[in-house]
Amino acid sequence: MRTLLAFMFLFLSFSISRAQNTSCTCCTDSHAEFDFWVGNWEVTLPNGTKAGDNTIEKQHGGCVIKESWVSAAGNFTGTSFNFYNPKTNQWEQLWLDTAGTILKLKGNRQNNQMILRSEPVVQEDGTTMVQQITYTLHEDGSIRQLWEILQDEVAVNVAFDGLYKRKT
Repeated sequence: MRTLLAFMFLFLSFSISRAQNTSCTCCTDSHAEFDFWVGNWEVTLPNGTKAGDNTIEKQHGGCVIKESWVSAAGNFTGTSFNFYNPKTNQWEQLWLDTAGTILKLKGNRQNNQMILRSEPVVQEDGTTMVQQITYTLHEDGSIRQLWEILQDEVAVNVAFDGLYKRKT
């Protein structure tokens, strides 16, 4: 019994010491590239109409950025999980919503933009379709989110165009 208690004490001491000495796995510059999106936002359409509210927060020791979207009418919600994948050196996003949409995107930050794209899908006519979402950080701290449908690398449709302004 004493041996078991001594072993448990040593194991617990080792575990606590290891937890205290573990460095922050997701505290790299790459993991911080999308931090400009973190916050509480009011989102408007290009015509100034309120599109909805979005709460973006870091979770799990900074390893995940979680988005919680609610439309202005409150009848449409969605969530995305965003993370930097050090194995691929890319950001990845998984979006899920009340319409049943599942969207998987990958990409990187380029200057003041985070550009995420879906895998290409070849259509029956041989053209290639890609969904691309670009988050552009403006000098005033606002962010434009532009979700485009690309056909053979040319934008053919805008699925969403929203301006994010921080709530005060």
